[in-house]
Amino acid sequence: MRGRGSVAALGALAALGGALLTGCQSPPGGAGRPAPDGASVAPSGFGAVFLAVGECGSFGTVGVREVSCAGERAAARVVARYDTAAGDGPLCPATTDFVLHVSEDGPARGYACMRSLQPPHPGDPGRGGGPRTIVGDCVYEAAAGTARETACDGGGEHPPRYRVSDAVAARGDCPAGTALFVHLGGDRPVGCARPL
Repeated sequence: MRGRGSVAALGALAALGGALLTGCQSPPGGAGRPAPDGASVAPSGFGAVFLAVGECGSFGTVGVREVSCAGERAAARVVARYDTAAGDGPLCPATTDFVLHVSEDGPARGYACMRSLQPPHPGDPGRGGGPRTIVGDCVYEAAAGTARETACDGGGEHPPRYRVSDAVAARGDCPAGTALFVHLGGDRPVGCARPL
């Protein structure tokens, strides 16, 4: 039997642009579109693990529940789940739309990487959101040494100035024409960004 749980969306560093010129990586618990901080979750009886990979969460601003993915209340599917503190675990898959911090009664804690069941998908390249900056995303310079993600189509609050064209292991591997370096994380942590 599962205890009561709670889910809170973590801050959207990359979604709001957590890309730093010298080292920006949204922590794996970065985003947070459908579920606000402090959202509560009641167990629904699905599966042995609350919000396991392949399971779905509901819409809601007050609470998020685990629901049948075929049901009309399903908003997003878990594409990866890690039972560790968000800052200590692996990165979510590149096109994750948002990340939920999961805490059930007791010592178990973790985070779920979520993909919305319907578009729009803020985690897709160029959409200006999601917990990670990836190849195909656009950024603007927010301050000295800091870049933030924005929609490539110009529909965001800030116009795009650069597009991440490549992900490489080191800055020296970036192609000619690279004007900005963005930390992406993972095994190819350097994003090579070109002016638009």
